[in-house]
Amino acid sequence: MATEELSGPELMEAPAAPPEEPPRWSPLVLVSLGTFITVLDFFIVNVAVPDIQSELHASSVAVQFVLAGYGLPLATLMITSGRMGDLYGRRRLFVLGLALFTAASACAGLAQNPEQLVAARVFQGVAAALVTPQVLALLGAMYQGRARAVAFNVYGLAIGMAAVFGQLIGGSLIALDPGGLGWRAIFLVNVPIGLVAVALVPRLVPESRGGGGAGLDVVGMLLVMIGLVAVVLPLTEGRELGWPLWSVLCLVAAVPVLGVFALQQHRGTVRGGSPLVDTVLFRSRTFSVGLVAMMFYFATMGACFLVLSLYLQQGRGMSPLGSGLMYLPMGAGFFGATALGGSAVSRLGRWAPAVGAFLVALGYGGLALLVREIGAGGEVALLALPLLVAGVGMGLTMAPLSAMVLAPVGPDHAAAASGVLTTAQEIGATVGTALTGSIFFRLVSDHSGPATAPHAFSVSLTVLVAFDLLVVALVGFMGRAREGAV
Repeated sequence: MATEELSGPELMEAPAAPPEEPPRWSPLVLVSLGTFITVLDFFIVNVAVPDIQSELHASSVAVQFVLAGYGLPLATLMITSGRMGDLYGRRRLFVLGLALFTAASACAGLAQNPEQLVAARVFQGVAAALVTPQVLALLGAMYQGRARAVAFNVYGLAIGMAAVFGQLIGGSLIALDPGGLGWRAIFLVNVPIGLVAVALVPRLVPESRGGGGAGLDVVGMLLVMIGLVAVVLPLTEGRELGWPLWSVLCLVAAVPVLGVFALQQHRGTVRGGSPLVDTVLFRSRTFSVGLVAMMFYFATMGACFLVLSLYLQQGRGMSPLGSGLMYLPMGAGFFGATALGGSAVSRLGRWAPAVGAFLVALGYGGLALLVREIGAGGEVALLALPLLVAGVGMGLTMAPLSAMVLAPVGPDHAAAASGVLTTAQEIGATVGTALTGSIFFRLVSDHSGPATAPHAFSVSLTVLVAFDLLVVALVGFMGRAREGAV
């Protein structure tokens, strides 16, 4: 067949390749809103505990379940919901979870007794577990290259700002008392945000899903849920209850249950089945070591928020709002490093999380030394500098480390891998909080009086410094990932 050659004007008028379509940022904003409110509700409740206890006549045990009722289902269901996102649609699970979270927040804000509030908090945790693993998978599917780096930075910013400013936002809402709602405002504020996001996400966020089988691994789902409950429940409630026998037995039983789960998942992978977690993911050193690094990093972050608040409120007698304001330097450092640190991350490459973790260790070490010097009565403003340094380190660590861990994961396993990653984060935060909380309260109980709080804080922070230095070493061991390799 003859071909027609173009020459002269015809050649000049040949259509050029269409320009690459610029990324759309509205989906990122919506997904980040969902991330922000689900993370915020993990931290915001702490400041409302006295008011909740007073108005609802809640016992100390009921208050503990108000706090733990959110984190327990969140930590134990994310691996399952991540796999469900790969199978049935990540946007679908995200919207469903966000709708349920909005309804649960309304129920919590309208609760008339402790039992209703605990049930609403569990409902919130289940809903948040549906939302959380889908976020990184959706971002990975929607954005590539430089746009993906920006999206992961915004994701990290949403998590960090919700965590750092959770107490300040909660204290401000209670102090402002909009409409006379009191503590109920910390839950009801989620409702309009959730309704807007639920209405817009189906229109603006594209659907994505993975592959690797058509069914949900029910046996694996039950094993991982039982195993993680056996870990998280005693770590959450054990210290308050004096580490009863059941808490120790749960931790012991968790080892064989999770071991059977790992073996069952490996067999499912080898036989070409549809496991919750395809164990081929763990062939990547970047993914495997990165999970451990992320676990230790979140252990230090969650624990620091706990012991810093205890020092400020118990050791110095500050109000919840006043102690929340002390997080402003940390939040400023985190925001600045995340929003403006793209060039620094580009120059540092895969070492950015290591530099960030070192700065966090430096900030925590400075806090420990300063508090040891100023005690319960010195100038608290001196803490601003080490808090700022720690915040900068957090901003350089969170999003780059998440991106590194997920870089070798292919699209078929994106949400499942994200579920494993976010579960590691929650387990790390739970273990870190339980460990440092036990150290802090043990030291305070051994020597009564507010003057012991600075010493307990300094010792607790020293443990966290060691954890962050371990993160530095683990990042160095992760190696260089090939994107989408497994």
